[in-house]
Amino acid sequence: MKMAKIMLAGCAALTVASSVAFAQQTLTGTVTAIDRISGTIAIKQTQSGTVGANTSGAAEEFKLQGGKLNELHAGDKVTFSASETAGTKTITKIDKQ
Repeated sequence: MKMAKIMLAGCAALTVASSVAFAQQTLTGTVTAIDRISGTIAIKQTQSGTVGANTSGAAEEFKLQGGKLNELHAGDKVTFSASETAGTKTITKIDKQ
Protein backbone atom coordinates (compact mmCIF):
# COMPACT_ATOMS: atom_id res chain seq x y z
CA MET A 1 0.00 0.00 0.00
CA LYS A 2 2.83 2.38 0.84
CA MET A 3 4.50 1.62 -2.51
CA ALA A 4 1.27 2.48 -4.35
CA LYS A 5 1.13 5.88 -2.61
CA ILE A 6 4.74 6.60 -3.56
CA MET A 7 4.09 5.68 -7.20
CA LEU A 8 0.95 7.82 -7.29
CA ALA A 9 2.84 10.79 -5.83
CA GLY A 10 5.60 10.30 -8.43
CA CYS A 11 3.09 10.30 -11.28
CA ALA A 12 1.49 13.46 -9.95
CA ALA A 13 4.88 15.17 -9.73
CA LEU A 14 5.71 14.22 -13.33
CA THR A 15 2.38 15.61 -14.54
CA VAL A 16 3.00 18.94 -12.81
CA ALA A 17 6.58 19.09 -14.09
CA SER A 18 5.49 18.49 -17.71
CA SER A 19 2.90 21.26 -17.45
CA VAL A 20 5.52 23.67 -16.16
CA ALA A 21 7.94 22.69 -18.94
CA PHE A 22 5.24 23.40 -21.53
CA ALA A 23 4.58 26.81 -20.00
CA GLN A 24 8.24 27.88 -20.13
CA GLN A 25 8.86 26.86 -23.73
CA THR A 26 8.98 29.51 -26.47
CA LEU A 27 7.37 28.21 -29.65
CA THR A 28 7.13 29.50 -33.21
CA GLY A 29 4.38 29.07 -35.74
CA THR A 30 1.99 30.57 -38.27
CA VAL A 31 -1.43 31.95 -37.43
CA THR A 32 -4.02 29.96 -39.38
CA ALA A 33 -7.29 31.30 -37.94
CA ILE A 34 -8.56 33.90 -35.50
CA ASP A 35 -11.94 33.91 -33.77
CA ARG A 36 -12.26 37.34 -32.22
CA ILE A 37 -15.69 36.59 -30.73
CA SER A 38 -14.52 33.63 -28.65
CA GLY A 39 -11.01 35.05 -28.12
CA THR A 40 -9.19 32.08 -29.69
CA ILE A 41 -6.38 31.78 -32.18
CA ALA A 42 -5.21 28.74 -34.16
CA ILE A 43 -1.47 28.38 -34.71
CA LYS A 44 0.35 25.77 -36.78
CA GLN A 45 3.67 25.24 -35.05
CA THR A 46 6.85 25.06 -37.11
CA GLN A 47 9.09 22.14 -36.37
CA SER A 48 12.51 23.23 -35.22
CA GLY A 49 15.84 21.59 -35.84
CA THR A 50 15.15 20.07 -39.26
CA VAL A 51 15.87 21.74 -42.58
CA GLY A 52 12.77 21.98 -44.74
CA ALA A 53 10.49 20.57 -42.05
CA ASN A 54 7.29 22.48 -42.64
CA THR A 55 4.86 19.67 -41.89
CA SER A 56 4.34 19.79 -38.16
CA GLY A 57 0.73 18.67 -38.28
CA ALA A 58 -2.57 20.34 -37.54
CA ALA A 59 -3.00 23.76 -36.03
CA GLU A 60 -3.63 24.00 -32.30
CA GLU A 61 -6.21 26.33 -30.83
CA PHE A 62 -5.28 28.64 -27.95
CA LYS A 63 -7.11 31.20 -25.85
CA LEU A 64 -5.62 34.68 -26.21
CA GLN A 65 -6.48 37.50 -23.87
CA GLY A 66 -5.85 41.19 -24.28
CA GLY A 67 -5.58 43.55 -27.23
CA LYS A 68 -3.04 41.48 -29.18
CA LEU A 69 -5.89 39.57 -30.87
CA ASN A 70 -6.74 42.63 -32.99
CA GLU A 71 -3.10 43.06 -34.08
CA LEU A 72 -2.76 39.56 -35.57
CA HIS A 73 -3.98 38.17 -38.88
CA ALA A 74 -4.01 34.75 -40.56
CA GLY A 75 -0.64 34.09 -42.15
CA ASP A 76 1.38 36.04 -39.56
CA LYS A 77 4.48 34.25 -38.28
CA VAL A 78 4.66 34.46 -34.48
CA THR A 79 6.72 33.43 -31.47
CA PHE A 80 4.69 32.61 -28.38
CA SER A 81 4.65 31.07 -24.93
CA ALA A 82 1.65 29.16 -23.66
CA SER A 83 0.40 27.48 -20.53
CA GLU A 84 -2.16 24.75 -20.08
CA THR A 85 -4.65 24.72 -17.21
CA ALA A 86 -7.41 22.13 -16.93
CA GLY A 87 -7.03 21.20 -20.58
CA THR A 88 -7.29 24.78 -21.88
CA LYS A 89 -4.21 26.13 -23.64
CA THR A 90 -3.72 29.87 -23.12
CA ILE A 91 -1.10 32.06 -24.76
CA THR A 92 0.78 34.06 -22.14
CA LYS A 93 3.01 36.01 -24.55
CA ILE A 94 2.91 36.42 -28.33
CA ASP A 95 4.97 38.52 -30.76
CA LYS A 96 4.99 38.89 -34.54
CA GLN A 97 8.24 37.88 -36.21
